[in-house]
Amino acid sequence: MTPSQVLASYGPAAGLAPVVAPFAGDERDRPLAERLAAHPLLMAPMAGVSDAAYRMMARAGGADLAYSEMVSCAGLHYGEKSWELVDPADGEPDLAVQLFGSRPELFRESAGRVAERLGGRLALIDVNMACPVPKVTRKGEGSALLEDPALASEIVAACREGAPGVDVTVKIRRGRYAGREVAPEFARAMEQAGAAAVAVHGRFATQMYHGEADWGVIDRVADAVSVPVIASGDVLSHDAAMRALAQTGATAVMVARGTYGNPWVFSGHAPCVAERLAAFECHVRLLEATGAHLKRARSLAGWYFKGMPDAARWRNAAMSCVTAGDFLAVASEVRAAAC
Repeated sequence: MTPSQVLASYGPAAGLAPVVAPFAGDERDRPLAERLAAHPLLMAPMAGVSDAAYRMMARAGGADLAYSEMVSCAGLHYGEKSWELVDPADGEPDLAVQLFGSRPELFRESAGRVAERLGGRLALIDVNMACPVPKVTRKGEGSALLEDPALASEIVAACREGAPGVDVTVKIRRGRYAGREVAPEFARAMEQAGAAAVAVHGRFATQMYHGEADWGVIDRVADAVSVPVIASGDVLSHDAAMRALAQTGATAVMVARGTYGNPWVFSGHAPCVAERLAAFECHVRLLEATGAHLKRARSLAGWYFKGMPDAARWRNAAMSCVTAGDFLAVASEVRAAAC
């Protein structure tokens, strides 16, 4: 089965839409600010997580737009493997592609090639200036760019030059080092370079994902720029997403860890056990249909089975699964025991 056939066949039993709707529907020609305001629920880019199957589940659960995993500009330049992260699946009408790196010329090239390859299925190009992982920052990439607004501005301009007519956005953090907030002034520089929106994660890079995100920085960035601001950080539920939109100056909200085992986070639907199991089964079938490595379903099992009776037992059973059939058999056992 194709991914679109899988979703149509198995999505409804999980309380998911059978078809993924395009971002902003018939409003694609409106400015990005207007589209985000009308369709503000975004699934964040997540390395090792947000593959095509994951994006389709989130979109079927109510996400207005989903992002690719972060894609290395150097990887796109020097090899073919990275292009697997860029290509949308059958049934995926569009996506946002997030690029990372530190060389403007590679961003210019990558943006152009991505735009040519995806055509009308490219919703926007986002530049990662938020990743706190040392193996990324030590190369001057990700959140290291927060320390070099001049280079970051060159990168945004290069993307716009490489892909004329495509909206270029950036994702940043409060700052790189604890106690040194640079987000408002940095966001202003990105707007001046041509960024169409700024996503702000309310932690410093040195915090990684520890402590609490400061949503106050979202307001401070919104006050500093005229482009839309996207709230990010600790948006772990539908209620949190609604609070972020209501209580901050954000135009849209980006959900990352809140999607783990919960594609319904965007709609607020509270799934029953049967729907959660159906969603896991649909997700496994989507992994298979998109050609993804099925080991990813081991993490999915931990997320979807969380809180179920005997959850530890079923997670352990999933750790030894290899084929889609293996995972589906475990789901059947869980259903027999829990439903």
